[in-house]
Amino acid sequence: MEIVIRSAVAFIILLIITRASGRGTLGELSAFDLLVFITMGDLIQQGITQNDTSLVGGLLAVGTMAALAVGFGYINTKWPNKVGSKIIGFPIVVINRGQVVSEALRRERISSGELLVALRQSGYLQVEDIEMGVLEPNGKFSFFSKEDLRS
Repeated sequence: MEIVIRSAVAFIILLIITRASGRGTLGELSAFDLLVFITMGDLIQQGITQNDTSLVGGLLAVGTMAALAVGFGYINTKWPNKVGSKIIGFPIVVINRGQVVSEALRRERISSGELLVALRQSGYLQVEDIEMGVLEPNGKFSFFSKEDLRS
């Protein structure tokens, strides 16, 4: 039972850390971000299972985390506005009427350079061409040009 409790606590802490790290890190993992997340997983595993290297202990830890992931997914679909937006997040406007919303970028820890890269990868050259740019909960960007919104 101790493994289940430690797994649940670790899951919640990792969820909080992932949300606090900002959505930019979720969309495109850099080599550094990937290394940090893999290392975090390994370090947490040691705290969850302690000296229990048995198959049952490992399966119990993984099963607990999987059950929590499914549970949070269910909560997100059942109460998306009340609880889901706090767990999964919500879209954030980063470009409004051709102007970068600097406060939103700062809050999500995204540089203007990263925004411009995403803009170019979506086929746009200038921020001024964008009516609205949105940072989605999964860390990806959605851009809508003035022409897109007219159609």
